[in-house]
This record gives sequence, C-alpha cells and structure tokens, in this order.
Amino acid sequence: MARMSDTHVTDRWEQRTQLPLLALAVLFAVAYALPVVDPDAPARVLFACHVTNWVVWAAFAIDNAVRLWLSEDRLRFVRRHPLALLAVLLPLLQPLRLLKLVSMLLLAGQRARMASQVRVTTYVTGSCLGLLVFGALAVLEVERGQPGASIQTLGDALWWAFTTMTTVGYGDMAPTTGLGRVLAIGLMLSGIALLGVVTANIAAWFISRFERDDAEERRQTAAIEALTEEVRALRAQVDLLRDPQGALGERKVLATPRPEHD
Repeated sequence: MARMSDTHVTDRWEQRTQLPLLALAVLFAVAYALPVVDPDAPARVLFACHVTNWVVWAAFAIDNAVRLWLSEDRLRFVRRHPLALLAVLLPLLQPLRLLKLVSMLLLAGQRARMASQVRVTTYVTGSCLGLLVFGALAVLEVERGQPGASIQTLGDALWWAFTTMTTVGYGDMAPTTGLGRVLAIGLMLSGIALLGVVTANIAAWFISRFERDDAEERRQTAAIEALTEEVRALRAQVDLLRDPQGALGERKVLATPRPEHD
C-alpha cells in the first residue's frame, strides 16, 4: 500500500508540474537568447535575464530533488535519470551560461518526453528547432568578436548550425575557438541522431498509412463478397417465387439418391 501511495504521489507531482516547468523552459529560452541577440541591451534587462536563467534552473533542480525524494527506489531513480541529475550539477561546476544552456536543454527535454500531451512527432520537431536555434546562439556567443572568426551575426550562426546539423558542411563558415569547435561536435552528433529519428518517423508514417490502406481495401473486398452472396440469395428467392414447382422439382432431383452400380 505504501508503494502504491508513493507512486501515486509521484505521478500527481509530475502531472501538476509538467506544464509549469515547460513554460519556465520557454522563459529560459527567451532570457538566454536576448543577451546573445542584443548584447547592448540595457544593463537592467541583461541582469533580469541572468537572474531568470538561474531561477528557472533552480526550479528544475528542485523538481528533480522532489522526484528523487518521492521515489520509492532512489538508487533506481538515479540510474534511470543520469542525464537529468548531471544537468542539475553542470551549472555548479563552472558558472558558464553555456553549461546552464546544456543543462536546461536536458531537463526540458526530459520533461517534454514525460508530458502526455506532447506527441513523438511534436517532440522531435521541437527538438530539431531547439537544437538549431540554441546551437546557433551558443556558437554566436563564443565566436562573435573573436579574431578571424567568420560567425559574427545571428544569420551567420543559423546558417552554420543548419549546415552542420544536416552534415552538409559547405565550409564557408566554421568556428575558430576551442569551445566553438566543441559545440560543433555536439551539434553534429545531435543532428545526426535527431535526423535519424525524423527519418524513422517518416518511414513509420508511410508504413502505417500503407497498412491502413491495405486494411481498408480488405474491408471493402469483404463487403463486396458479402454483398455478392446476398445478391445470390435474393436471386434464388426470386427464382423460387417465379417458378415454385420447377424449383421444387429441381430440389427433388437433387435430393434423389443415385443408384449404385455393381
């Protein structure tokens, strides 16, 4: 009974916090993007964005701590959610905004997978767009202003992120800093994984569509065969009404046993 009660409490906590935490993830996205897109914004705006980043991270950290405390098997919870716990610890290791970005992407992604309202297709699409936008913002943050850097504007960063994710790599733009190259490696690996999921989703959609078409065709064939049998039965009844004696005689002939030959 205690286990069922603990599980019920955990489920209720997760259901009640899903939408608020996803909304906070969107707020974090805005607070992270604004200083990168407009570094010359007023100081109070930049400070508010900085505070928002830490507040949202703290909310996700508290959520993971509560779920760990409510879990009936805490060791199993740690084994099942290693990335979430790592994401909570990342910003504490070194106070870099990029670490908070990585941690928030991991935490928000976990919450999106848990939300029953979010379908797989929506999650994959959102992941691709999020990876594209945040990858561009992250590389712009570390590359802009560096000597010899080719990525200096948001448009350059988005173009670079798109070509990197799709593994096209025209080579017209490339990060020059060590951290930028690390981001490029992460974007390449993540892009390949997500594009594989997208391809699998498209293939699964076509397969399910073909299966539905085949099922519909079989249903229509069965309906036609049943209608054909009904037409035959009706025709037999019409023949019987037109010539009852002939039909009776035919029945007798059919029912008369054939003589056996020695």
